[in-house]
Amino acid sequence: MNLSQLSKLQSLRKHLDTFRRNHPKFEPFVSAVGREALIVGTVIEISVTSADGKNYVTNMKLNSEDIEFLKALQTLNEIS
Repeated sequence: MNLSQLSKLQSLRKHLDTFRRNHPKFEPFVSAVGREALIVGTVIEISVTSADGKNYVTNMKLNSEDIEFLKALQTLNEIS
């Protein structure tokens, strides 16, 4: 790992720490989902409402490849 990459990782770590302070309920929510709901057939729905009131909604039904990817992402969080 070069110094530029290390600097970027340190910057990301600071942003992650700030995000965790600003949104303390988010990480426990994601952890609970990861422990209890990451199974084939689970539907994840995401809804975003912009500051001007426009709503964006999507959902996805998890398959085995999705589960594998999400579990790999969980291991990244364990590193931080």
